[in-house]
Amino acid sequence: MTIGARVLKTGLAVAIALWVGQLIGLESPLIAAIASIFTIQPSIYRSWMQMLDQVQSNVLGAIIAIGAVWLVGNTPILVGLVCIGVILICIRLKAEDTIALTLVTVVVIMEAHSQGWMVAWDRLAAILTGMVSAFAVNVSIAPPRHRSRFVKQVGEAQALLSRLLRTVISNELKESVYRKEQSELRTKIRKLEDYYDMFAEERVWRKEARLKRVRLLVVYKGMLAALERGYALIEAVEEQYWAVSTPKSWNRLIDREIEALCAYHEQLLWKWDGKIKPGASSAAPPPEASILLTELIDGQMENDRPARCRMLVISGALYSYEERLRRLDKLMEQWFQRGLETGDQEDSQERSLFSRLSE
Repeated sequence: MTIGARVLKTGLAVAIALWVGQLIGLESPLIAAIASIFTIQPSIYRSWMQMLDQVQSNVLGAIIAIGAVWLVGNTPILVGLVCIGVILICIRLKAEDTIALTLVTVVVIMEAHSQGWMVAWDRLAAILTGMVSAFAVNVSIAPPRHRSRFVKQVGEAQALLSRLLRTVISNELKESVYRKEQSELRTKIRKLEDYYDMFAEERVWRKEARLKRVRLLVVYKGMLAALERGYALIEAVEEQYWAVSTPKSWNRLIDREIEALCAYHEQLLWKWDGKIKPGASSAAPPPEASILLTELIDGQMENDRPARCRMLVISGALYSYEERLRRLDKLMEQWFQRGLETGDQEDSQERSLFSRLSE
């Protein structure tokens, strides 16, 4: 089990919130520590948005709590009713993530009314202190690097996808091993979607850097789409291929098609990594291969409509995977060509980033 940066930063944020709370003389620095836990997010942008949402919802919650105490009192049943109202308001404002801390604000302020309004304001200040402390830690200490994580995860997911695709027809892996790796691949693809979203959310202020990042996001989206189509091919083979009886020649034919696409996908990542010689092209399978497979299915399975339909589903998944790989190849070529036209050295550094993270 590894301890990630977010875990360490959460502990550091709690410690700083407690220290700052004691430094400025808060009566309840523990509340500042609680607030810091809710503010730590996996990206700087999300942490900033979370802090803004928390400030707005907590100030609103504090106003509602103060007004409720002034108008109707702070009996236990009234505190519960106010909490219900605050939850509904947060949902209405589409601030569901802030509900927990806002309820803490409401409860501590209504509970503190009997001790005086200065205590209530002290606890609101403690919550704001915790939020600011957590945001400062998230920005200054090991800022999240979603681009690096994404590139590393793409390589790991492609290696896993290749192994599963190459054994889905031959059925060489143990069932337990196959299911475990399939579940692992599905988890990695979901993480890649999260990393992509967080990288896309990051703000870039310089126009040139912003345009370049948009082009890079297009390439990354192509990498993610290729992995998703590859996984869809695995599912298509599992659901359709083994439901019909096919001769061994079909096993070899489809296995050869899958092998060609796996090799193509692997070489595309080598190309992005800069391992392929300049001017060399990736070993893309011939365009007519998937068309020939469809024609064979139509010709040899004409009298068996269920089997023909199932094989056509697999043929469609093969073509979809191949189409995304060819699209990714073109996107990479456009990226490299743009780098040559602008003479930007960072483009060549991006090609070697995958290699450094994989070592």
